[in-house]
Amino acid sequence: MLRALRSLSTITTRRTRSLWRRYGIFWLGAILVGVVAVYYARLIDWGYGLFMHQRAEHPWLPLIVTPAVAALCVFLTRRFFRGSEGSGIPQVIAVLHGPTSASGGRLLTLRILASKIAVSFIAILGGFTIGREGPTVQVGAALMFNMRRFYPRSNSLIERQLVLAGAAAGLSAAFNTPLAGIVFAIEELTRSFSTRASGVLITGIIVAGIVALGLNGNYTYFGTIDVGAHFPKLLAVAVVVTAVVTGIAGGLFCWLLLNTAKWIPAPLRALHTSQPVAFAALCGLIIAAVGFVSGGTTFGSGYAEARGLLEGREQLSVLYPLFKMVSMIGSYLPGIPGGIFAPSLSIGAGFGNVLHMLFSDMQLPMLIALAMVGYLAAVTQSPITAFVIVMEMINGHALVISLMGTALISSRVSRVFAPPLYEALAVRYMTPVAVAPEAPSPEVPNPEEEERIEKQA
Repeated sequence: MLRALRSLSTITTRRTRSLWRRYGIFWLGAILVGVVAVYYARLIDWGYGLFMHQRAEHPWLPLIVTPAVAALCVFLTRRFFRGSEGSGIPQVIAVLHGPTSASGGRLLTLRILASKIAVSFIAILGGFTIGREGPTVQVGAALMFNMRRFYPRSNSLIERQLVLAGAAAGLSAAFNTPLAGIVFAIEELTRSFSTRASGVLITGIIVAGIVALGLNGNYTYFGTIDVGAHFPKLLAVAVVVTAVVTGIAGGLFCWLLLNTAKWIPAPLRALHTSQPVAFAALCGLIIAAVGFVSGGTTFGSGYAEARGLLEGREQLSVLYPLFKMVSMIGSYLPGIPGGIFAPSLSIGAGFGNVLHMLFSDMQLPMLIALAMVGYLAAVTQSPITAFVIVMEMINGHALVISLMGTALISSRVSRVFAPPLYEALAVRYMTPVAVAPEAPSPEVPNPEEEERIEKQA
């Protein structure tokens, strides 16, 4: 009897360990992704609120604070946290398309995870035009990648599944868009579909999403828009015009980021190469000046402005999307950690506001939704991700066909100007930092890479 009990105890123990290794470690990682995504969002919102409060009391303050913050962020990133610059999505793509262990060991460390959060928080204290969604993708991937330590026989397949699930769960938890997380992983991160990874991917998104919902409650990122049951007669025309306009704008934005050697004056390129901290301070001064001229609307991610337009309580200048693009480029060129998802949506909302002057008979929220999906699709050249994410953000299932059409046309127009942005930026992370050539910007290819990218396009 005693021997039987011992045998049963041994079997139970082994079975428990097996279940823990197969499911428990992964679920724990997904829970951590959800918790970190929620509190990272709260930290960024609190930091931006603090910046706006100080700016309201001292309108001239950004002219001093923003350049100083830019210099500090670039110094910290280049001196201590290489690999944490930019949005983080190119780093994740590089890990998934290379030797996972080696690439992940460089780009998805716990040190980079902490720095991504800390330095982006410092940047938002300076009012930089950055989003938190891209960084959350890298943070989620890094959290899950480091869970491999708990697997006794970790291999490249397990590590790749962990990275993919963590990145998708991070985006899903950041936006409360589970479907977009799945599509993003398939269309943007891997450009393929694997049935073996699908269950792991969906499980990670579900677990992280449940945690985020438990902490934040059920919400829609931009609220719910009501477009009614009857669509305007010029909707098809509006879809095409909006797609072309946002496609051109998004394509030019990508071209500017990927071809810095062709438009940045030689003295500034030399300054960036020899004195990157001073170059960052100059970019910060430009961002502060643009923010001062725009009345403060270009600071931050642009979430408040986009939501205000959708709800009809915000009035923005017709120059807002152009000002926001300048601020966004100035925030991205120095290599400061921060994403482009939310700012892109805000710029798209600005274009929708401008196009309402042409299509005045249409509802403004409808045009804004079309322009948001158009500009996001143009920047990422991932049309399915773009229309799914916007559809979930605004609860806009009634507009799904219009959103799909806008995204597809816009992404094709953007392709005329530049190749997919994230894939192009991921190129420089494919080789170890120690042997990689110095680039004009930590996440912008050097001239040789630009020429290769153009040939591929």
